[in-house]
Amino acid sequence: MNLTALGAAIAAFTGIGAGIGIGLATAKATDAVARQPEADGKIMKLLILGCALAEATAIYGFVVAIMIISST
Repeated sequence: MNLTALGAAIAAFTGIGAGIGIGLATAKATDAVARQPEADGKIMKLLILGCALAEATAIYGFVVAIMIISST
């Protein structure tokens, strides 16, 4: 088994964590807006910020995976 491929696969799994995190954040934001519709603007700002940070983590993992694969 090639350890480089294993390392790249583990680094690529960050996308799964980001997907789960964004899904949970969206569910909680939807629930919060349903409970307090007047706080829609504040909730959306925080949701977008959180999703951007989670997506950045996934992109970093993808870049690390590409760098591991291209180093061989």
